[in-house]
Amino acid sequence: MVEQVIVVGAGLVGCLASLAFHKRGYQVSVYDYRLDPRDVSTQDKNLRSINLAISARGIESLKSVDEQIAQRVLRDVIPMKGRMIHDLQGEQESQIYGLFGECINSIDRAVLNNFLLDELDRCNIDVKFGYKLVKAKFGDQRQTCIFSQMGQDGVIETIECDFIVGCDGAFSSTRYQMQRAMRMDYSQEYIDCCYIELYIPKTEKFNEKFNGNFAIAPDHLHIWPRHNYMLIALANGDGSFTSTFFGPWSLVESLIESKEKTRKFLLENFPDAMQLMGIDEAVHKFINYPKGALMCVECNPYHVNGGKAIILGDAAHSMVPFYGQGMNCGFEDVKVLMELLDQSKGDRNIAFQRYSETRHKDLVAIIELAKNNYKEMSHDVTSTLFLIKKQLDGALGRLLKNKWLPLYTMVSFRADVPYHRAVEISNRQKVILNQLLGVMLTTGTILTALGLSRLGNWIKRWFQ
Repeated sequence: MVEQVIVVGAGLVGCLASLAFHKRGYQVSVYDYRLDPRDVSTQDKNLRSINLAISARGIESLKSVDEQIAQRVLRDVIPMKGRMIHDLQGEQESQIYGLFGECINSIDRAVLNNFLLDELDRCNIDVKFGYKLVKAKFGDQRQTCIFSQMGQDGVIETIECDFIVGCDGAFSSTRYQMQRAMRMDYSQEYIDCCYIELYIPKTEKFNEKFNGNFAIAPDHLHIWPRHNYMLIALANGDGSFTSTFFGPWSLVESLIESKEKTRKFLLENFPDAMQLMGIDEAVHKFINYPKGALMCVECNPYHVNGGKAIILGDAAHSMVPFYGQGMNCGFEDVKVLMELLDQSKGDRNIAFQRYSETRHKDLVAIIELAKNNYKEMSHDVTSTLFLIKKQLDGALGRLLKNKWLPLYTMVSFRADVPYHRAVEISNRQKVILNQLLGVMLTTGTILTALGLSRLGNWIKRWFQ
């Protein structure tokens, strides 16, 4: 008998989870409170989308569901090999991500979501938009979902299924219904950081330097770090850049009191970016576009006993976007759950329980890393000491392949290293790095190629 699953949420993680369950023979129905984002009438309503950077964990998770789907979905990504740091004078400095040319990849959130929705259509998976989950009842054999229909006052629809998968975001209705039926630890933390979506248009003329209509290098994540606030920009396929301002709420609220204050602030802090955006357009967006809040959510466990329900993605672990791992982690949730289902021969009770037991430490680790990375992006990247340490870290990584792995490499390029394990390895390596850096600063040592090679040989012997 084919088991029925209701997936609540047709966002990125909900779509991938639906495809994964469909591929394993489940009957999948998807419900989302939004209208279909592919319809012209529902486009450009949010204006709070931070472009995504899909990296190894997300890519491997897509491939684990279906190689061909992964190829279709990822065909329009733009590889980014590093950060491009913009100073106040408009000078730019490249800081490369990978040890051996690895890249993260920029893609528009809406474009990716639409691609995945198209894949659901291709697989004939039933998707219903405009349905909000208002209640879930958990029974011994069957689960009941009650949905209200958008625009239909008082109209509800009751659907039964074998189990529920909640992928409905940080304010998850599924999680709330689960909390009413079980003992779930839960915490919610707002970060004092507002974000505003801005925009760098494509150039009118083809730019041969960048092989497209790009005003700045598309193969970098651009950052204008200003210590307690910053601007970032990621390339889109048409040559434009989605740009996002991040800063304290008090700063934003003081600036939007007048156009002149906003204009002066933007011109003084991001002069080269304003030339690209157009100052009048940037001021208008800064004042009038929605102001997004950043929130972290942690909870445990992630399932209702008996294999009745489970939450994935932001519903289980909303995080700030500063490590670029929110979507990657959510996709990895799907991959991990599918592997546990396979190991348990489809026994949901065992798989869901094992998921909560093993996944929690990874989710706690990446949420903390994401919070810490804001300081690195907005401030540390301008520090000479930080950059020296980064260069030393990278040099050791190239010399000691697979024996020394920088934290960023493990998080973004090594899907085989769990998040919590990456933190453990990084903490051990930090002790060595700090000692080496201390020796260098004390003696005034400059590590030449020969000196670095000798250092590498010494550390190799230390690791043996």
